[in-house]
Amino acid sequence: MESETKKIPPEWLAEFEAAARRPLHLRWKYAFIKTYKPVMDDASFRSFDTMRDYRHWCEQHLPKWLGYGHL
Repeated sequence: MESETKKIPPEWLAEFEAAARRPLHLRWKYAFIKTYKPVMDDASFRSFDTMRDYRHWCEQHLPKWLGYGHL
């Protein structure tokens, strides 16, 4: 275990230990990063009659980098 600890850069270890001392609500607040997703975040909700309709909409409207395209 000690040999593994020596492999961790000291600044990383210090950062981890500082984060571990923070209260849970603060760690939870910073645990997730909100990323704006074009088109997906532009409406409060969408509904589709079938999964096929949903998949077709995704292919037609969403940027490929979001990963909702057909494989």
